[in-house]
This record gives sequence, C-alpha cells and structure tokens, in this order.
Amino acid sequence: MKKIFKVSAPVLVLLAGFVIVKVLADMRPEPEKTEEAQRLVSLYVDEVKSENVTVDVSTQGEVRPKTEIDLIPQVSGRIVAMSEQFNDGAEFLPGAMLLKIDDTDYQLALVRAQARVAEAKTELQRQQATRAIKEAEWAEDRQRGGVPTSFALNQTQVEQAEAELAAAEADLRQARLDLERTEITVPFRGRVRARHVGIGQYVTAGQALGRVFSIDTVEVRLPLTDNQLVELNLPLGYEAADILAAPRVEFSATLGNREYRWEGRIVRVNAAVDNDTRLIYATAEVVDPYGKAAIEGMPMAVGLFVNAQVDSVNERQAYVMPRLALRNQDKVYVINDENRLEIRTVDVLSTSEDRVLVTAGVNQGERVVTSTLPNAVDGMQVEALERDSVAQEG
Repeated sequence: MKKIFKVSAPVLVLLAGFVIVKVLADMRPEPEKTEEAQRLVSLYVDEVKSENVTVDVSTQGEVRPKTEIDLIPQVSGRIVAMSEQFNDGAEFLPGAMLLKIDDTDYQLALVRAQARVAEAKTELQRQQATRAIKEAEWAEDRQRGGVPTSFALNQTQVEQAEAELAAAEADLRQARLDLERTEITVPFRGRVRARHVGIGQYVTAGQALGRVFSIDTVEVRLPLTDNQLVELNLPLGYEAADILAAPRVEFSATLGNREYRWEGRIVRVNAAVDNDTRLIYATAEVVDPYGKAAIEGMPMAVGLFVNAQVDSVNERQAYVMPRLALRNQDKVYVINDENRLEIRTVDVLSTSEDRVLVTAGVNQGERVVTSTLPNAVDGMQVEALERDSVAQEG
C-alpha cells in the first residue's frame, strides 16, 4: 500500500497543478477586440469650371524663303572678279555685283555691232538719195508713160536698207545686253545659300553659279486639319486682301536654352486637300525676318523649324481643369458625392502647359483628381483634399 502511494503521489500533484492552471486561465477576462479602420487614399482635387473660350490652333512648320533662285549666267566666259558678298551665308543688296565674267570678247562684239550700224545708216542714206534722183527723172520724162515700179524708183532698195539698219541696231542692242550680263546681279536683298564656282573658273551660259534667296519675306507652310480650318473660320482657297487683317500667327522656337518668338500672318490657304496626308496647308508670311521681325537680334532664319499658334475667331463653351487632371490623353479621375473614384473619358478640345479644355465627359462643379494615382480602380473609396484648405490648415 505504501509502495502504491509513493508511486501515485507525484502524478496526483501534477494533475492538481494542471487543474488549477486551467481554472485560472478560464477565469482570466478576454481582451477586447478592436476592428482596425480602413485607411483611405488621400487625393488632391480641383473643381471643374465652365468658360467661354477661343481655342488657339497649334501647328508647326519649316521657315522657307518666299523667293529663292539659282544664279545662272546668260553669257559664257572666265570669272575675273567676285564680291565678298558672294559667299555662303553672306548678305547682299539689290543690284550689287556678285561676280563678273571676262567681258573682252563682248566689248569687241559691241564695237563690231556699232560699225555695222554705221554702215547700214550710210547704205540707207545712199539708197534714199538714189530714190530721190530716180523719182525726179521720172517726173521730168513724162513721155515714157506708164507707172514706174517700186524697183525702178529705188523704193525696194530703200526698204531693204532700212531692214538691214534695223537688224544692225538689234545686233547692237544684243551686244550691249551681253556686255551688261557679264556682271551677275540680283534685283532683291538677300543671302547666299550656296556658291558653286570660284574666281578664274570658266563658266557657260545656263550653268548654275550658286543659289540665293530673298530676305524681304519668309514663308511657313502650316498643316491644318479640317477641324482646325473651321476653328479659324478660313475657307479653302483663302487669300488675304490685306495682310494686316489676315489671321495672326505667333511663331516660337527654342535655340539653346532660350525661346524666341516672332509674329506673322496667314496670307493664303491651299484650294485642295493633300492626297497623302489628308491635311490642308496654309501659308503664313513674316516680313523682314532678318531685320525688324528679329527678336533680340535673333532672326527667323530660313530652315528653322518653328511652332505656330494661330488666333481662333470662334468662341465656344468648354470645361476647364488643370493639366494634371488629364491622363492617357483622354482620361480623368472624378470623385463623386460618395467619395468614390470614377474613371471618365473626355473629349479634349485643347491643352496647354497649365490647363486642359474639354467639351464632354465632365460637368461644371465636379471634382477631378490632380494627384498621382498609379493603381486607380473604378469605384474605389478615396478621401478628397482641396489644395486651398490644406494650405490654410498648414
């Protein structure tokens, strides 16, 4: 009996301890359960506004000279003189001699032509004198009877001499023209785009000596869609009767770290649609691009690629919102009255650096998201923050 007690006593102690621990654990009060509140995404919003706007038309184009020609001589010879103004990029004035062709042969041709004119005048005077004598003889000798022929009265010879004099005078004028054409000049103020010849070189009539362009006026060919043409209220085949009343264009280009601007006018619109691009091309002109039109010494140079903003004449109603609200070209995020996100598709009318104009997809007074939201889900619960109210609290 004692042996059984000694063996079972430790077991009873362990069981008693387990029971006590279990009773104490059951008596301990349970911790209060707290539900963690859902954290909402906070987004900055701006209110959509409605305005009557005129939408400027944006396009671009390359500056081209209004007048550009190849220098082609009308006479042949060796180049004996060349002006410093006839170098790539150099400017020249109207009538300035750019180069000169050896005129020795043309001087000799002029002398020979002058001699032929003198001979023809002498021959004409001789034939006229002979005609006068024959007419007098026919008048004295009335017994001959009949009517004298023109040849008998020397009239035919006089007419031939007159024709020979006219031909000789024409040759003289041609000789003078050829002599004048040994000096190559241009009738406008311009610049040299390229020079193909050098002093001492023999050139022939019809050979290209170089290429020059006028700097009085430059043109920019602007591609327009049919909607843009309607926005400008310009018909196909438009031609400006008065350049000051023509639609104004503001050109801009970035050179280095600076942006330069110039002003021009649309002077005409093509009368046909381009078959390849289905666009309509308008032509704008800028007067004196290297002079008065130059901004801070920067001319609107030929070959420059420029952006163009054309003033619109049509006023329309549009919904205005910050540029940050536009996503993927035609999407905006709208927060409704229940603070849920709605992904909308909008019809974009125009965009600029700071705002976007749309004609449909939103309504006045609605709140559009301007914050970055990489994983937007339609219908998600969000918290809207007004920038002005947040700034005042801060």
